[in-house]
Amino acid sequence: MISVEEARARILAALKPVPVEMVGLAQAHGRVLAKPVVARFTVPPANLSAMDGYAVRADDTRAGARLRVTGQAAAGHPFAGGVGGGEAVRIFTGSVLPAGADAVLIQENTLVEGEDILVNEPVGAGRHIRRAGQDFVAGDEVLPAGQRLSARDIGVAAAAGHPWLCVHRRPRIAILCTGDEIALPGEPVPEGGIVNANAGLLAAFVSAWGGEALLLPIARDTEDAVALGAAEARGADLLVTTGGASVGAHDLVLAGLKCQGFALDFWKIAMRPGKPLIFGAIDGLPVLGLPGNPVSAYVCAVLFLAGAMDLLGGVPTAGPVLEQARLGVPMKANDRREDYVRAHLVYDGAGWVATPLRVQDSGMLLALAGAQALIRRPAHAPAAEAGENVEILRLGMA
Repeated sequence: MISVEEARARILAALKPVPVEMVGLAQAHGRVLAKPVVARFTVPPANLSAMDGYAVRADDTRAGARLRVTGQAAAGHPFAGGVGGGEAVRIFTGSVLPAGADAVLIQENTLVEGEDILVNEPVGAGRHIRRAGQDFVAGDEVLPAGQRLSARDIGVAAAAGHPWLCVHRRPRIAILCTGDEIALPGEPVPEGGIVNANAGLLAAFVSAWGGEALLLPIARDTEDAVALGAAEARGADLLVTTGGASVGAHDLVLAGLKCQGFALDFWKIAMRPGKPLIFGAIDGLPVLGLPGNPVSAYVCAVLFLAGAMDLLGGVPTAGPVLEQARLGVPMKANDRREDYVRAHLVYDGAGWVATPLRVQDSGMLLALAGAQALIRRPAHAPAAEAGENVEILRLGMA
């Protein structure tokens, strides 16, 4: 058995980012930039008012001073003239500051008398002004290549003048579930069988991680069925199988894959859950074989599939982000396998507290759905008392 870290490194070393495409801003959310975004415009393009009020010369705004209002400037309608001594221009948020003005006197600090205003409170030079280029200037790199685009990033790209972005296309992940005992949700369940949860779980995981899930028909427990299912994954960027990865008489995934020319990289990892993990390739198509138990399949997806999808999608990845939390209860010493323990996570005012679920059975999906984190227990970790720090991996929407 190899370590989790070595398995992750070997998986990532075998992958490369998928090709790029141009998409409109509306389709770019969640995608990964293949090229940096360079601003075509300066933002703000000029000195703009940050408040409703009056464009003034700060030196003219002594308390009680009277200023003559000579015009107004609305957003998109700049004032053609300038501001001279003893003058003010009515201005609104987002309007271009007229020449000669160096401050905005907010309307709450004035009293209107006919065509004049009286200053109730002085304003300092530069106050309530958004300076030209204070966000960015034309030519600045505003978003780097490798950035997964949030809604905020889309706003930056739009402001920088880019209606189209060069991004990596979504990784295509083929999912092949195996086993005589499984049936799709809504289908009749065979005697002694069970509903296939892995297909929906993994398809949702792939979608949440920015990929495109390609669900293949269930492969029954024969080498030919697995081989045929693997053949249907041609054109995908990664084939993920579930089930049949152990050493039982009906665990035929390895044999079926080899019928298609599968070259094994590794099989079995020193971890719990998820020991019987398979990785290799069929004529350049990477294959990741997950265990059949839903919890094991999910934990392996978090630890390995997420990173693989990041790299395929163009994100330079460093692996899962581990955080610190305090244990809610004592934990016994660990054995030679790295352990990922499902846990509840609560904030007690002083920090996050992680409490392992009472039962850690790898078939209990409802318990997994109620967990907020995985506690990482290194191989041979000593016993830990309540209150000691442990490493956790948060579980989000994926």
